[in-house]
Formats: sequence, structure tokens, C-alpha cells
Amino acid sequence: IDVLAGVVAQRHCGGYATTAEIDKLDFKSPIYIGSTLVIHGKVTCVGRTSMEVKVDTFTEEYSGERKLVNTAYLVLVALDKDGRPVPVPKLICDTKEEKAEEQAGMKRRMLRKKRRDEKF
Repeated sequence: IDVLAGVVAQRHCGGYATTAEIDKLDFKSPIYIGSTLVIHGKVTCVGRTSMEVKVDTFTEEYSGERKLVNTAYLVLVALDKDGRPVPVPKLICDTKEEKAEEQAGMKRRMLRKKRRDEKF
């Protein structure tokens, strides 16, 4: 999950990125040994130097039927070659779903900030 989030973030920012936080990791059902997994990630919200990446994990049957088993939200920070945070490109939301994801990401971002401020 973390490796995929890193790839997604690096593609968005065009450079290095590192994981700052795994915000939420929800299992909706178990994953059994031998299961075929399909993992999909996308940037859902950006700050000045940070990106929230949503990673969905599915099990896939031989029929091709997929079942969502896990959703995770990770925060990654774009870095320059010296390891300092750098600005990231804005997120382009073309669909209503993407805009809703971005708004939900902004709410999660405010909650993360509140938890940090309260040292929770």
C-alpha cells in the first residue's frame, strides 16, 4: 500500500516523495492467503507540499469479479534532491466524483491538523 502510494505521489509531483502519515486504514473484509490482489491508488487532495493518496485494495476472482477489501489514506510530501519539501502541482478534478473526493480529502486534512494541534 505504501509503495503504491509512493509511486502515485511521485508521478503527480514529478520527483521524490516520502510518506509522512498513514491516516486511515480500514479493512472491510479479510484477505486470505493465495488471494489475487488488485491495488489502485490516486491523489485525492493536495496541499502546498503534501498529497493525500487513497489506495483501494480488491480481491479478484477467476471470473474477474472484484471485491473491495481495504481502503487506506496516506499523506506524502514532495521532496527536492536534498530532502527538503517542495511545492506540488495542483490537483485537476474533472468529474463530480473527483471534486467530492477532493472536498472529503480537505476535511480529512483539517482533521489531521486538528489532531496534531491537540497532540492526539
